[in-house]
Amino acid sequence: MPADRSEALPTARRPHRLAGGQPGLLEPGASTDPYRLRLYRILRTDFPLGYDPGVGAWLLSRYADVALALTDPRFTGYPRDGAPRGPVPAPLGLCRGSLVCTPLPGSGTDRIPGGTPATASAVARAAYVLARRIAGRDQADLVGEFCRWLPAGLSSPDPNAPPRPGGGADDCARQTGLRERALASFLANMLDDPDLLAAVAGGGAGAGMLLRRAWAETLRRDPPVQIVLRRTRTEVRVSGGTLPAGEAVACLIGAAGRDPARFAAPDRFDPLRADADPLFSGPAGCPAALLGRLEAEHGLRALLAAMPRIRWAEGFRPTSSGVLTRGPRTLLVRPS
Repeated sequence: MPADRSEALPTARRPHRLAGGQPGLLEPGASTDPYRLRLYRILRTDFPLGYDPGVGAWLLSRYADVALALTDPRFTGYPRDGAPRGPVPAPLGLCRGSLVCTPLPGSGTDRIPGGTPATASAVARAAYVLARRIAGRDQADLVGEFCRWLPAGLSSPDPNAPPRPGGGADDCARQTGLRERALASFLANMLDDPDLLAAVAGGGAGAGMLLRRAWAETLRRDPPVQIVLRRTRTEVRVSGGTLPAGEAVACLIGAAGRDPARFAAPDRFDPLRADADPLFSGPAGCPAALLGRLEAEHGLRALLAAMPRIRWAEGFRPTSSGVLTRGPRTLLVRPS
């Protein structure tokens, strides 16, 4: 592994160090870009287990430790115990947990909130309407003019329906902010690879599977939620030491998803990678996770249909921000 070179960065952009040299996760500079600052790399290699007073939790950054905390029954939800215990993964990706999100029995690829088979068609229609609105422009921002509106328009099959007491699938699907960030990251990754775009635009039997793999790869490489909180029910041994019982634990999803001990070339966006992992997609059947995937698939198809020559605006490069939740704030494109 290449040596850490964060000391070569300007002082204002170096990760703030806690006692013992551990980087502070929420200090100025660290939250700008934990990948570029090598914050996650430093934690994985030198501080796989350490307490961060700013977060108020023990930090886990290696894939093996994070996967353990998300699936092992010795960990539970934080601050409440309502989140799933192993072998069902904890809330992850676009899922907010069992207290507000109930997986739909028998849910399939098009059975999202309320179990309505028409949801996939509704997503597709909304995506095409939004894409056509910007197709004739010289320049457009996909975040502000597409990603923000597609989840908002499809948050519930019946927008006039009252919320269900105690939460449920509709409440989960109404949480659109994370889906907006995930959709923006997905589009940024796809637009960065003209060959992938061409393969999707060409259609064919493999296009749908390629889109699903690209969506899953986005959730691994660029997760919208970078930190998932858990709590130990008993002492737990991890690679960096022993976690005490009854302690808050911050699972650094962004670090685990790019752990070179688990993924080959972890910084590379590769939908066809042989070492793909379903852990980062969240619990199977979560309405928000399923709806987010549909929005990504139909959203990209709509953009390519309305704007076959879509590409980045002159001189633009997408950048993401945030260390708690993360995604591009702007995606400037030339529609034609």
